[in-house]
Amino acid sequence: MKKNLMSVIILALVTVNLVLTGIIMFSTVSANRKTIALVDDIASILSLELESSSGEEQAAEEEMVLPENSEVYDIADSMTIALRTSNDGKDHYAMCSVSFSINKEDEDYKTYQPMLAAKESKIKSEIIEVVGQYTKEEAQANVHGIEEEILKKVQEMFDSSFVYEAYFRDIKFQ
Repeated sequence: MKKNLMSVIILALVTVNLVLTGIIMFSTVSANRKTIALVDDIASILSLELESSSGEEQAAEEEMVLPENSEVYDIADSMTIALRTSNDGKDHYAMCSVSFSINKEDEDYKTYQPMLAAKESKIKSEIIEVVGQYTKEEAQANVHGIEEEILKKVQEMFDSSFVYEAYFRDIKFQ
């Protein structure tokens, strides 16, 4: 009789365990589905951002200029540029030397390349305008962004993309 009573108790406990496991599974599955849906939404947003940046990278690769088709134009003089006053109230300056990469295979190369030296003072003015709008902290944190802005200004000036890269050979902040 004791064995039968133990078997009934064990059977009751197994049944309770099975019921509780089922309840836990159903509650976990529904919460898990909501979590999966949230993760899928976030992943789709992130993949959109990744796809747009990879599209820009593909466009950049397509426009890649071979080294033998590239020429470097250096602005000989380094420039000292007054930066916008920062929160500390002190005047800060940037001393920089700028160079441009030019695509010799571009259709506008022969037209505009000789004009670079003639328009160097205008190019310097554009560089001063772009760099001068930043505070010291902003400029230090965004050097590549400044290079891109300078490139856009030069491309707008010549209405051509034969200049495909602008970069600082040297830049110092005080």
